[in-house]
Amino acid sequence: MISYFVGLDVSKATLDVGFFPESVPQFQVKNDPEGFAQLIACLNELEVERILLEATGGYERSVLKALRRAGLSVVRINPRRSRDYASAMGKIAKTDKIDAAMLARFARDFEGFPQVEPDENREELGELIKLRGNLVRHRDDDKRRIKQTTCTTALATYTEHIAYLVKQIKALDKAIENASNVLDCERARRLRSVKGIGIISCGTFMAYLPELGTVTGREIAALAGLAPYNNDSGKKSGPRSIAGGRYKVRGAAYMSTWSMIMHVPEIRARYQGLVARGKRAKVAAVACMRVLLVRLNAMLRDGTEWKDHPVQVPAT
Repeated sequence: MISYFVGLDVSKATLDVGFFPESVPQFQVKNDPEGFAQLIACLNELEVERILLEATGGYERSVLKALRRAGLSVVRINPRRSRDYASAMGKIAKTDKIDAAMLARFARDFEGFPQVEPDENREELGELIKLRGNLVRHRDDDKRRIKQTTCTTALATYTEHIAYLVKQIKALDKAIENASNVLDCERARRLRSVKGIGIISCGTFMAYLPELGTVTGREIAALAGLAPYNNDSGKKSGPRSIAGGRYKVRGAAYMSTWSMIMHVPEIRARYQGLVARGKRAKVAAVACMRVLLVRLNAMLRDGTEWKDHPVQVPAT
């Protein structure tokens, strides 16, 4: 039996379905439970090896859940990867049908980390983290606006709104802590026991980096976008740089690392040693972020507690 690779181009209202090989005609279904049922019924009649779809700001979540619950192998990717793939294949034109066909071809060639099984508790934690981030941005925006107005009514409204947002953020902090404990109480305890990792960083790691503790140190750094990549050609040896990865995880690691630089002698000494050797502050901070995630990965993998150890400043 022929194995098929499937590409799904997701929009708010519809799903365009493409296949590789192209012996199965493309079709379109609605992006709703009825459409999911039609799609799954069709795919169950075929030997489907992999389904590929893009992250589309949340419109893909329902179909992703439905496909996984049906036992189908489905991968969600960053849209930039599929666009780069299409460009490399010489495909400039872009329509929903073209995109679905290209995603199906990319599904055949796709290489990446194994997908983590869906977990409703982890998804709920991620939603709480996202909501808190939105409220923090609104609060900070109002704090800026309050400095730019002299209108008494505006000042009173901003002040009242800021107070409301602060109250909501505090309530979300508690909800995030509880959700982290529900997801994995022991893992949450271990992460929060590390000086510099608070409730929000812990929740972010658990929600957006579920591979933590299950892969190698190199892989966890790559997933977070903290792995240094070569930039060499011929006799040229360019500077290493980071790229890609999960920006929310990187943001949490950044905040935790600066807290540790200020309060943990080992990390502070590592950072200061790198700066003293001529590394820029951001480069030194990224190196410390990478060390933090690699050590957290080992800590969770081995089921041990965080331990300070003598500083060994890396040569890179």
